[in-house]
Amino acid sequence: MDTDRRLGDFLRARRQAVSPEDAGVAETGRRRTPGLRRVEVARLAGISTDYYIRLEQGRERRPSDHVLSALAQVLGLDEDAARHLHELVHPRPQAGLRPPCRREPVSPTLLRLLHGWDEGPAFVHGRWLDVLAVNALANVLYEGLEHRDNLLRLLFLNPLATQFYVDWEEAARSQVALLRAAAGAVPDDPFLPQIVEELSVRSAEFRRMWARHEVRPRTTEVRRFRHPRAGEMALRYESLTVNSAPGQQLIVFEAAPGTGSERAVDVLRSLARPPVAARPE
Repeated sequence: MDTDRRLGDFLRARRQAVSPEDAGVAETGRRRTPGLRRVEVARLAGISTDYYIRLEQGRERRPSDHVLSALAQVLGLDEDAARHLHELVHPRPQAGLRPPCRREPVSPTLLRLLHGWDEGPAFVHGRWLDVLAVNALANVLYEGLEHRDNLLRLLFLNPLATQFYVDWEEAARSQVALLRAAAGAVPDDPFLPQIVEELSVRSAEFRRMWARHEVRPRTTEVRRFRHPRAGEMALRYESLTVNSAPGQQLIVFEAAPGTGSERAVDVLRSLARPPVAARPE
């Protein structure tokens, strides 16, 4: 990844995603490329066109907070995307040492909490969406799926993913946007290029979504799955930050009471139970 071009690449992608109509710019003939022109962004942000071009080309990488805020407004960035824009210029200081390997261990306390959760599937993932630990229900939910060691690899490299995730496009965009958010917080992490390069080489869909530069930290959402034995289910999840291990998150799924999804989770629960040994006669 070219660290000198992160800011420029983000600005270009977000500029191309803004329609002239949304920005209040009058149409002046046919446009060769989608979105706003550089001169239009510069004028709306109150900066020179030459300065904005240098930002996109990576020749200027230290704009003021005032300029960043003006650009965020022109590009229609929400709070998360605006924060990401600022982090590209002013990365957050990282407390403590980085883990020596990408798949950092999960604390024994968190593992006990995870394995004791029986209301729905739950797992812990790392900064780059490596799955670090799962409870019994999550193990059954994802059983038999290749590349289940990483949520992005599962989504983009497993041909069965589009069947398993009922809303595959939304799930994929959400996870790619989550990776973008994490990348903005720790842009120089040595493990980020590994997952991005692998997926970029092997998946055209990942390349398409990564190029959009969408940013979305994990929030509560409903994810719909289609399990071969339990059937289709819609599960709402909560994401809990693990303060003792920066980058780790505990994901807990739950089905709405009295729904078919709750019954599907009951099936998962029965499949997760160990078989009862027969009594000797």
